[in-house]
Amino acid sequence: MATTSLATALADLPIMRASSLASAARTPLQTGSDVEGRYHRVVDGLTGLLGAGLRCGSSYLVEGSTSLSLAMAAGASQDGGWCAAVGMPQLGVQSAAGLGIDLDRFAVVPDPGSHWLDVVATLADAVDVVLLAPSAPAGDGDLRRLAARLRHRGCTLVVHGRRWSGAEARLTVTDSQWVGVGSDGRGYLSARHALVTLSGKGAPVTERLWLPAPDGGVRPVERTASAPAAPMPPSLRAVR
Repeated sequence: MATTSLATALADLPIMRASSLASAARTPLQTGSDVEGRYHRVVDGLTGLLGAGLRCGSSYLVEGSTSLSLAMAAGASQDGGWCAAVGMPQLGVQSAAGLGIDLDRFAVVPDPGSHWLDVVATLADAVDVVLLAPSAPAGDGDLRRLAARLRHRGCTLVVHGRRWSGAEARLTVTDSQWVGVGSDGRGYLSARHALVTLSGKGAPVTERLWLPAPDGGVRPVERTASAPAAPMPPSLRAVR
């Protein structure tokens, strides 16, 4: 899928597959020769939704939150894995760091143009988790070939959008509320909580999460807590 010129350009990125750098002390969540039987760890705040983690070689669809997409890659990053973001020019690297991404092992391709499929396919050879915001629809044949490459390499794809054929699961973010601004409009936005629903092969699972929490991470909202909430200001509705 990748053209020679594209592969040459990506070769300049300082990336390699993180699994080749794993120390003898690092133990995968599951062992075995089957890539699809292994998982990339997720941070503790997401285990209620994602359980063992992100299945290697699979794709996940996220609707409504760039923060959630970043948080889903944080566990693999903290374990020494490489991650990448493709087609997300407005991505805030400081927000990524706050959510647990190691910026020293985070490649960013903000504007791949019409070559986004080739870029993802090439990165799948080198990184553990790719975050993607597709700039245009892709044909079913191209998506099948990309899915096969992901499975072969064990790279997990997290798609930020509304539709992706063959996704392992869909995570939808709704009822987003910011914390820190009083009823008089004064104060500073310090955190956000939202409902996150996971739907896939089983029954849907819904959990209210801090995205992000006041300390910058991701974790479930205590059921007994009554944190003051404010609707998201219009000027910040695009900052998700």
